[in-house]
Parts: sequence; C-alpha cells; structure tokens
Amino acid sequence: MTELVCQGCGHRVSADEPAPYACPNAGHDAGDHVLARTLDASAGPFPTGHEENPFVRYRTLTHANSLARAHGMSDDAFTAIVRELDDAVKRVAGTGFVATPFAEARALSDALGLSAPASVWVKDETQNVSGSHKARHLMGLAILGETLARLGLASQDATSSAGLAIASCGNAALAASIVARAWGKPLHVFIPTDANPNVVRELERHGAQVHVCPRAAGVPGDPCYVAFRQAVLAGAVPFCCQGPDNGLCIEGGETLAWEMIGESAARGARIDRLFVQVGGGALASACIEGFRDAASVGAGTALPVLYTVQTRGAFPLRRAWERVVARVASHIGLDPKASDGVIARALRAHAKEPSVRDALDYAATHRAEFMWAWESAPESVAHGILDDETYDWLTLVRGMIDTGGFPVVVSEEQLVHANQLARAHTGIDVDETGSAGLAGLVALLEHPRMADIGTKETIGVIFSGVRR
Repeated sequence: MTELVCQGCGHRVSADEPAPYACPNAGHDAGDHVLARTLDASAGPFPTGHEENPFVRYRTLTHANSLARAHGMSDDAFTAIVRELDDAVKRVAGTGFVATPFAEARALSDALGLSAPASVWVKDETQNVSGSHKARHLMGLAILGETLARLGLASQDATSSAGLAIASCGNAALAASIVARAWGKPLHVFIPTDANPNVVRELERHGAQVHVCPRAAGVPGDPCYVAFRQAVLAGAVPFCCQGPDNGLCIEGGETLAWEMIGESAARGARIDRLFVQVGGGALASACIEGFRDAASVGAGTALPVLYTVQTRGAFPLRRAWERVVARVASHIGLDPKASDGVIARALRAHAKEPSVRDALDYAATHRAEFMWAWESAPESVAHGILDDETYDWLTLVRGMIDTGGFPVVVSEEQLVHANQLARAHTGIDVDETGSAGLAGLVALLEHPRMADIGTKETIGVIFSGVRR
C-alpha cells in the first residue's frame, strides 16, 4: 500500500531497504532529493473511527503499518506498539497523543472582519505533546523504528552508540527529547547560542546531550544544521523535522491534516484555504501531503488553497517561488511582475501543462539555483520559523501551484498583531511563531483584491507553539 520514492530523482526503495531515511543519491549531484512515502487507493477507505490517539486512528495510512502487515504482524500487535510508546510518552510528558481541537473561531473571525458564514477555523496544537505539532513528526519515526525492530528488520539497539540527532533551538528539540526518552534512545541536540534557556533546561532534564553551535563570521547557513549533518554522517539517526534528511518524518505530521479533514467533514464544512507558517517546511509539507493522501483514498475532500507564511527576517521559500515563476512566465504568457494573486491563478490554470512541469523538474535537479542558505543571521519575534533554508521547499512550491496559493512574507508588526488577535479572541496561549500562519491571513486581508476571499469560505490556520 505504501512505497518510498525520491521526489527528485525517482529512486524507488527496494524491498531490502525497509526504512532508509534519505535517498541514496542525495549528495551525488545537484538535485533536490527528498524521499517521500506514497500511498495508493488500497489503503482506503479514509479512517472515520473515533480513537483518541491519532496514530491508532489513522494507522492504516502509515508506512509503518504497511510494513507490519506485509511482514505478517497482526493489527493488534501493531496497535500495541503504538499504545506502548504513547504510554511511555505520557510518563515523560504527562500527556500522550490525542486528536487536538479544530473548530470555528467566531470571535477571531469577527475581529478580522470576516462576516458569517465566512470563518476562520483554528487547529490548536498548543495542547499537543510538548506544546506544538513537532512531536507528531517524531512519534511517527519512533513508531516506525520500533516496528522495524519488532519485525527483526532493525536491531533493538540500532541507535545505542551514535544515537539520534536533531538540529533545533525550540519546539522540535523539546519534542525530540520527550519522544527519544520515551523510546529509550540517546539524543544529541545541536542548538544555537541564543536558544531559550527554559528549553535548554528541559532538554537536559530529559537526558538529551546538548551541543551549542556558534555562528562563524562570514559563513552562511545554520551551524546547528551543519553539526547535525556531521553527526548523521558519523552514524546518528536523523531524528528531525526536515524531509531531505528523513523523508519519513512527514508522515507523522500528516495526522494533523487528517484530523482537520475528519473534524470539518463531521461538522459539514470544508477547508477552502489553509495558511501555514514555514521554517524548514515540514509542517506545511505534511499538511498538503495529508490532504492529497486523504483524497487518494476517497475522503471526498478537495485540496485547500495553500498559503505559506515566512517573515521578512528570512524568506528563502518566497525567493525560490519567484525563481520558478520567472522560469515559467514566458511559456504561459505571464507577467512575473503581476500581483501574487494573478500569478497564482495563472500557475494553477496551467499547472498540468508541460512548461510548468518541466520547470519543476528542472528545479528538482538544480536545487542550488532555487534554494540556498539565507546570507545573514535571520531575526524575528517568530524565532521558530527562522530556518536558513526551507528544506522541504519543492513540495511546497508544487502544492501552491496545484492549489492556486502563494508564499506570503509578513512584517514584525503583522506577526505581533496576529498574535495579539489570536490570544485575545481564542484564549489560546500561543506564541508568535505558533500564530504566524494567522499573520499571513492578516497580511492578505489588508489587500482585499489580493486575497479575494469568498463570503462563504472556511479558512484554516494552525496554532502550534505554546508561549514559554
């Protein structure tokens, strides 16, 4: 039911490679190699159960479950693995994985000037393990790793020497430390010099080995990511939220999208537009792939228009999108200096034409022409989305082209204003990183002709990152 395929070169993982983390061709050419899990219709129907744990509810859509079934493991045995890991997470974090709230925020909608029935729906990930969506990505990896071990496809002590590794200064690191401790695996965390001291204390409390990585003058790129890559090359497992380093991390994040689909359908609604904050890109990638997967197994849902949101402090995704637009513009009669809305609609109308597909294929094999590290040390109140690169950029560009969305770059003032609106009108104690997706909506509503939001539309945003 599932297969691992590189989105850059098309490499298909063979049966004797049950869970590689990255395409074996990565690093050998200029291509953008991201190993992705594909899902076929035989995985359907879309789950409609009511199990509290999303990894139980949506297990039939996962690669771990597909491997388990292919190797003769019973459904009860697989479910037991999920529940055992979740119980261990509860002992570490005080809470396990449950479907988080997703509902209309009428007061917030009114404050934004959206008249009913147009509305904003908020997915509250501040109630998730570690206070953000990050733990979803990593729990998926732990479930897969433990399943492989139980099947004899990986030894129980496969990570006992080099351990797990992640580069992060906040939510991802904290989530990794909780899940790694629950799984019983050693974890190396590579953090910047300005990491939140409260987070650092929590990392150390959970037994993580913390490595501080200062920036070198004149050297572009994230030093934490460089150190992380060195650890992976030395044998550490990439226990991270970057698709190119561990493509299977995306699958765990898809549970968030599947919950949104199930909850909105149960209330007779459909998500028309989705605004997602972007740092490395795993969250937005998981969202768009989650909607695609649901559609492929008959969920009866259309893809929402995807808007990605970055700050003026660093917007490598926007830069890459503009280069793709420039490459395809002349072929479809498009003025690359037109408004974002005009460009997005034109790209969507021509999305299946050879010129657009060829441009994306070219981008996949010439990554450095589209995506490279931000040249200066980025700064923003939304610290958690200041990744020097958008690692999962190509999936997001494809998703925006297919749905008619575009990347939104927001100011510090818009980030602060959106956060104030979020906290005042929902009661959710979200930080500026976690409400950055809402800032994208705020920015578009300041230019009504750009947004062109219908009077009956449902707009989804994700609050992910509790204020610490």
